[in-house]
Amino acid sequence: MHLGIIGGTGSAELFGGGALVALAPGPWGPTSGPLRRCQVGGREVLVLARHGETGAPAIPPHRVNYRANIWALREAGVEHVLGINAVGGITLATPPGRLVIPDQLIDYTWGREHTYTGDHRFALRHVEFTNPFNPSFRAKLLATANTLGLDPMSEATYGVTQGPRLESAAEIDRLERDGCHIVGMTAMPEAGLARELDLSYAICCVVVNRAAGRAPPGLGIHAEIAASLATGMDRVRRLLVELVKAD
Repeated sequence: MHLGIIGGTGSAELFGGGALVALAPGPWGPTSGPLRRCQVGGREVLVLARHGETGAPAIPPHRVNYRANIWALREAGVEHVLGINAVGGITLATPPGRLVIPDQLIDYTWGREHTYTGDHRFALRHVEFTNPFNPSFRAKLLATANTLGLDPMSEATYGVTQGPRLESAAEIDRLERDGCHIVGMTAMPEAGLARELDLSYAICCVVVNRAAGRAPPGLGIHAEIAASLATGMDRVRRLLVELVKAD
């Protein structure tokens, strides 16, 4: 498995340092940060920090250069891309700490550079997107998580909002009416771009807070994130180690 990992909020500690991968400048501008070779489960994987590396100013979700990130992974020989995403839980089935490996998404973002097509560098292509996450890769993630007893949610829709602000309670009500189980800000255009480059793409989400209007009175979202993030990412680490070892 030529695996590349795009780490989101709270995931930097999963990998530690790693040797830099030298890449020629791509046609889509700079990536969020350097591509690194890291050891996970005794195997080498390529890791890219979606919001920039620790110590650098964080790149907000609407400013991430998704095109450059996905392109760099493809140029480095990656075939499978795993996104790690911290999300809010909308339904009772998605409490803080739960792992979710979604099978669907709804894109509510706007103004992002969401495709490689449309200019002379990349021919127009209407990619099929019925299943936005690669089914066989998802199945492997789910099987590994279940083997570890991590109780992942296997059928869920990710609502992708623009950010960087969090949502209002009414917006979360709307997402739930639309069928969303979790809410985050980064699965698109990442998933669509990976599909355009024929990469096998899936995501593992950590629910770190209950979405707006879903938490008990007096409990702030940021306090809940702080309390849930480390535990959830430790479960992701266990999943990644077993996933790579099983390859």
